[in-house]
Amino acid sequence: MRTRRDPALLVLEDGFVLRGEAYGQLGRTVGEIVFSTGMTGYQETLTDPSYHRQIVVMTAPHIGNTGVNDEDPESSRIWVAGFVVRDAARRASSWRSERELEDELRDQGVVGICSVDTRALTRHLRERGVMRGGIFSGTALPAGAAEGNAAAREVLGDLVRQAPAMTGADLAGQVTTPHAYVVEPAGEPVATVVAVDLGIKSRTPAQLAARGVRVHVVPQSITLPEILALAPDGVFFSNGPGDPGAATHEVELLRGVLDAKVPFFGICFGNQLLGRALGYGTYKLEYGHRGVNQPVLDRATGRVEITAHNHGFAVDAPTDAPSVAPFDGGRYGRVEVSHLGLNDDVVEGLRALDIPAFSVQYHPEAAAGPHDAEHLFDRFIALMTQRRASATREDA
Repeated sequence: MRTRRDPALLVLEDGFVLRGEAYGQLGRTVGEIVFSTGMTGYQETLTDPSYHRQIVVMTAPHIGNTGVNDEDPESSRIWVAGFVVRDAARRASSWRSERELEDELRDQGVVGICSVDTRALTRHLRERGVMRGGIFSGTALPAGAAEGNAAAREVLGDLVRQAPAMTGADLAGQVTTPHAYVVEPAGEPVATVVAVDLGIKSRTPAQLAARGVRVHVVPQSITLPEILALAPDGVFFSNGPGDPGAATHEVELLRGVLDAKVPFFGICFGNQLLGRALGYGTYKLEYGHRGVNQPVLDRATGRVEITAHNHGFAVDAPTDAPSVAPFDGGRYGRVEVSHLGLNDDVVEGLRALDIPAFSVQYHPEAAAGPHDAEHLFDRFIALMTQRRASATREDA
């Protein structure tokens, strides 16, 4: 027999309202509302720190059927501000499940809503762009709001519009590790990498460690002398939440890494920060790229890779030919856009031609897949190996 649920409302800042049923914790939550097109991997999505302060709409209709476990999380907690699904599974049926998804949401205080038309909601966001939204249930739902009372719903709309916007938000410091830690390599170490945690996912250092890299995961607040004291063969900047235009400390730190000629690799937020460090601009996408089925062209090979994305900002760089990086009169030399998103021609990768640095906007480490781009970790190792060999020849 179906469990009776409390009513819940989803309210967007432009006045769009959907009635549904409470899912997870009862209460109120506000944030930027975005949609993810992944057909699987909801546990990885929920625990991705890049979703900090965002309400996530799952476009796949049936969510919760595989439950949750202790092997798949990308971090130690759920980060989404809220969760929106169409059909909540009545029970988990996977042999790997250890707990029910709704119990996990409730235990971690995540307010959600189910039994809503996520297709209509996604179409609305695609037409109007992502915006602030809120989920209200239990005592946070004013009398009459669920029944359509205009005044009550206007109160909720005002609460949503008072929420901070994502543009201008500096959030990496809120999700970074408080203390540095080391992920040891499998077998003999082939390189040492300092990974700056801007919202890093657990699978990223695991990918490097599996290839023989010792990874020092360090807080966002680290300084350049502290990085160099670890004698890294390479530096990595992770994914993370917020507006790259507000990440002043991180951009200055990255310029120090580039000046030191330490090989650099960045993913997602790290790609945007490389763009800014090189002097290019960044801008907010209308509704972003989020999901596990995004086609990207690798311009060097001509191959199309199916990739996982989670970004609402992008780099503004010339795509027709290599350009001189604008910062400081071309201090970092020439740069090419190495990857393009085939849905909308968004910059999906950068490669510096005169210094050892490259980045991609998408997620080659994606735990739920696809795995087409995992070779980028090998490229990073090759870059570090070449740089080390070159330094040895210069010393000789």
